[in-house]
Amino acid sequence: MKRYSIAVPLALVCVGAHAQSTLLLYGLLDIGVQYTNDAQVRGQSGRLAGASQFAMTDAHATGLSGSRWGLRGSEDIGSGMKAVFVLENGFMANTGTLAQGGAEFGRQAYVGISAAQVGTLTLGRQYDPYLEFVQPLSATGTFAGYMGSHPDDVDNLANTNRVNNAVKFATNKYGGFSASGLYSVGGVAGDTTANQIWALGGGYSNGSFSAGIGYLNARDPNVSFYGNTPNKGVATVDNIGTFGSATSPQGNPVYAGFASASTLQLIGAGLAWNFGTTTLGAVVTDTRFSGLGGTAAPNPRGYQGNVNFLNAELSLRAYVTPALLLGAAFDYTKRNSIDGGARYLQLDFGTIYSLSKRTDVYALTVLQRASGVDSLGQQAVASISGFSPSTTGHQIGARIGIRHKF
Repeated sequence: MKRYSIAVPLALVCVGAHAQSTLLLYGLLDIGVQYTNDAQVRGQSGRLAGASQFAMTDAHATGLSGSRWGLRGSEDIGSGMKAVFVLENGFMANTGTLAQGGAEFGRQAYVGISAAQVGTLTLGRQYDPYLEFVQPLSATGTFAGYMGSHPDDVDNLANTNRVNNAVKFATNKYGGFSASGLYSVGGVAGDTTANQIWALGGGYSNGSFSAGIGYLNARDPNVSFYGNTPNKGVATVDNIGTFGSATSPQGNPVYAGFASASTLQLIGAGLAWNFGTTTLGAVVTDTRFSGLGGTAAPNPRGYQGNVNFLNAELSLRAYVTPALLLGAAFDYTKRNSIDGGARYLQLDFGTIYSLSKRTDVYALTVLQRASGVDSLGQQAVASISGFSPSTTGHQIGARIGIRHKF
């Protein structure tokens, strides 16, 4: 990504002998047109019906990378240390509106200290270590984008949810190894564990082989994890999704029914092997909602106990030419039988062609099949991430787009 850098001597703004500040402006625009063969819409009889849909959307819905602009800065404060900050705004390129629920800097907003020999300590709204170490090894993190994430992004590998009020420390890389830890302060008087989030991650890379592992634990996830944007956050409302109605589509039916969980746990691990121009990848994740019925969040199905989603993905991507990348992935998701259980099979196909170092065009296709009973207690329907759920157990989504980095 090309970035514009402005170096400003610190002496211009305060007394300092050799310090220097840098400010980088960067961004990305991703927009395209998409099609699905079946999406929930209001039918003529006042009931939900299935219909094909053709639309123009920003990448936050279905594309490769969310549109954004940001400022990244650093200031040399001596002794090998720097003050650092990032302010990153996400927006919808097709309408110009704010993404991340209307947050001005909804992607990232943090400040901290970086020590050359140790690592970086930051505070603010940030990405968690689970995401940072596992996502780059998945199809979503390489060629399939948001629509290629696992059903309704149940394991958050598409970065649907970020972490507020977070303190994070990330080590430098030593011999190919690196690690990170995060703690989000809950901020509830009299209960230090309420709404808290903590996460750990680590990875190794030596060029031809990469591996990553991550863990995240969120208390009261309906508020702390799924409700941390301006348009959400009410404890008594389902911030994950919606059960829908006779005239309005459901939202995230794969797991929206589990908003009453007292704890969310995400565990993931991934590997990638590079063979010249070809890379084989594998990712396994486990998403667990524990203590169902333990919070004030809606629980119309009266769920109790625990539920978990086990997900396994295999991917293959290859550069046919230096400018043309082809990728394919197979994903299997299984949920345990708290109410009958559900299974989701998904195929992802992606093509990315680089017109230049900063601009590429792409085509994505996702096919999904669902069976069993979903979190809403209904016959499971296919629900490709970013699309309105299908009315049946099958759904096809396709997108053609363009992405420009600056």
